[in-house]
Amino acid sequence: MTNTQEDRYVNRELSWLQFNARVLQEAADETVPLIERLRFLGIFSNNLDEFFRVRYATVRRIVEAGRKGRKALGVYTAQELLEKITEIVIRQQTESLEILSDIYDKLADEHIYVLKETEIKHPEHHQFIKDFYTEKVSPALETIILKEDVELPRIQDLDAYLMVKMDITDAAQPLYALLEIPSTIERFVVLPRIDDKDYIIVLDDVIRYNLDAIFNIFKYDSITTHMIKITRDAELDMESDLGKSFIEKLSKSVKGREDGEPVRFVFDKTIEKEKLEFLLKKLGIERTDSIIPGGRYHNRKDYMGFPSLGRTNLLYEKQKPLPIIGLTLECSMFEKIAERDYLQYAPYHTFAYTIKFLREAALDPAVKSVKITIYRLASVSHIASALINAAQNGKEVTVQIELRARFDETSNMRYAQRMEDEGVKLIFGVPGLKVHSKVCVIERQEGKKLKRYGFISTGNFNHSTAKIYTDYTLFTAHQPILKDLAKLFNFFDTNYIVNKYKHLIISPHYARNTFNRLIDAEIEKAKNNQPALIRLKINSISNYTIIDKLYEASQAGVTIEMIVRGICCLIPGVPGMSENIKVISVIDKYLEHPRVYMFGARGEEQVYISSSDWMTRNLDNRVEVSCPIVDDRIKQEIIETHDICWNDNVKARIINGSGDNQYLKTEGKAVRSQFATYEYYLDKLKAHNA
Repeated sequence: MTNTQEDRYVNRELSWLQFNARVLQEAADETVPLIERLRFLGIFSNNLDEFFRVRYATVRRIVEAGRKGRKALGVYTAQELLEKITEIVIRQQTESLEILSDIYDKLADEHIYVLKETEIKHPEHHQFIKDFYTEKVSPALETIILKEDVELPRIQDLDAYLMVKMDITDAAQPLYALLEIPSTIERFVVLPRIDDKDYIIVLDDVIRYNLDAIFNIFKYDSITTHMIKITRDAELDMESDLGKSFIEKLSKSVKGREDGEPVRFVFDKTIEKEKLEFLLKKLGIERTDSIIPGGRYHNRKDYMGFPSLGRTNLLYEKQKPLPIIGLTLECSMFEKIAERDYLQYAPYHTFAYTIKFLREAALDPAVKSVKITIYRLASVSHIASALINAAQNGKEVTVQIELRARFDETSNMRYAQRMEDEGVKLIFGVPGLKVHSKVCVIERQEGKKLKRYGFISTGNFNHSTAKIYTDYTLFTAHQPILKDLAKLFNFFDTNYIVNKYKHLIISPHYARNTFNRLIDAEIEKAKNNQPALIRLKINSISNYTIIDKLYEASQAGVTIEMIVRGICCLIPGVPGMSENIKVISVIDKYLEHPRVYMFGARGEEQVYISSSDWMTRNLDNRVEVSCPIVDDRIKQEIIETHDICWNDNVKARIINGSGDNQYLKTEGKAVRSQFATYEYYLDKLKAHNA
């Protein structure tokens, strides 16, 4: 058996880039509708922005601190890893540009044309662009004249800029300027339809088209423009002033993020060398930083919002979310949940059940208290509105809100202030831990007793992301489980007391030991020649200790089947180490987000749903909840939907040490799991209604 880190683990950062390559595969897949392919390009770009702001920036800080970081980063030193990342990203960026060109060609076949400013031919388009610029763009446009002896104003993180060079008549030196692309205006401007053909121009090219109007006070012989973008370190620097509230300190820290160190500079590869050198010098960017040559357009995350133009044939067919059998939005959910547990699997089921549960709690006179954890809220949150409504109706409402949910801090702070103003009791996390669990418990007066109801989810309580993320939510009145949940909320209040939980697996206190115990039980079965099986569905696995435990299980003869969407530092299928482990990843229309753990042979399995991945942060640095499924019907439902995903042979990729993301192909009927899962629930509904 091999023992080196290189042979045992895939580097976390490189594994993440392999995941983003799978996203890029969706953009390249000709079976994906054209406009959806563009949107996958946007997701790829958005993912890359966040990667540089967080992961690349972390490695860069290791380099700047003078540490080699070999142990922490696997076979690579920190500097070597930065260079490897840059090499891979340049290659992926080149591939993404080729994919974009191909998509544009195919859009033209559909009579959809994305025009450059030099390709405007119709008089109607000429006038439209001039009017659009005058009325909407010009008032929002910021233009910065660059001078050698004047400090450059702050370049906004992730905003795109046009770098302008003017060769001034009779001047020895060119004049440079920066134009900030307004983020308040849609990036894609739909031009008037002509002869049943659709036309779009990118906002950048609207500006390019009107350069003379912008710089007409200068007498120039020639003018050129090239796009640039900077990505900054997104680490929050929390100050320790005890006199300030947590919100005040976090707010200042988020604002300070704007001044983070540049970690990536992307530029149009056709830019003149002189112009590029001038700009790098002004920005203080060294050649040792991640400098990525790109195409004409950056901020391609905006492709996520590419206009549909009414072309439904170029989009995924909309699937109407289905009702949960036996649970109606027209009757009391509490009455139904009192009888049995129910499972919501969004987006196949409508997220309206979660909203209905909280709205009913807000109105029901028998409900005395509502307690919930919140990690990421929608920009317009029905969840927050329901909680405020409950407080207005005299309920005791407690919200554990994680203000440090990365990149959602501002939204969470805004809602926290609103809820606090309405009398909601807020708890701002646990010292040293992020609260990542997704749970709710209410207390309802029934006769002389208080009875608990609640829900436990694998995903955020966010009606917007519930349309594109797959997640399980368990609605339950199982009193022993809800008693454990009540203990968890007591821990949020008095976190110097560590409670004991009989049913839930709670990170960071018990998760490692419990998961090890469950794996050990399967190892013992295998050693006794009994069927031993572990099935996992998670977003990421990167903790070396738990990976080693799975290797140990494999060597003992335990069969391990894993569905891992994102980071996978485990290397499956290695003789003598992991030959009994198989791993696939499914990337498709929806983002696979549930965490499911199953221990035991078929028919004997223990099934858990969880908010936790198997990463160090989830096991040691976050409050997470893994919940056992005790209702046999729901257990079977989770097993069956898990099996559908495991048997995907259309959108599943094989995960191995090579990172080549080969599609899993098997003989027999094609199974595209996300579409098959919808059909699974649709068939159950039809059978129920028959």
